Amino acid sequence: MEKDRFDTFGPLLSEIGGALADLAGGDPDGVFLYVEIGKGWIQPSVYKEEHEVVRSLDCNGAPLLDLIEQGWRAEPEDRRWSVMEYDVKGSEFAVAFKYPDEVDVESMDPDRRRDALVARYGDKPVIYPPPPEGAFEL
Repeated sequence: MEKDRFDTFGPLLSEIGGALADLAGGDPDGVFLYVEIGKGWIQPSVYKEEHEVVRSLDCNGAPLLDLIEQGWRAEPEDRRWSVMEYDVKGSEFAVAFKYPDEVDVESMDPDRRRDALVARYGDKPVIYPPPPEGAFEL
């Protein structure tokens, strides 16, 4: 990351880490954030490793969404990323970006998210929260 880009984006990455820690009940170790984003939409998913399983955490309504969008908008329009992977291990984090020429997030592909989870956690089962009351499966 260039210095001026880091000066702008670095503090937001730290704030994103704080929001992830809040979602994880104060302990961000083992948290993985996978985001696909485009003009007018954002699809984040947050996961936390818990021993032999990975738990999907609900991030709807969290300040995390605003922070991610702020970071995306802070980039020059011709350098905005399509995918961000934010990985916390211990007290350190690593962030990787993919750009529109690498991945077309405008095309729906649920395998991208699953592939990122497998790359991060291997074959550990993922536990998702129960569907909201009144929801039905199509």
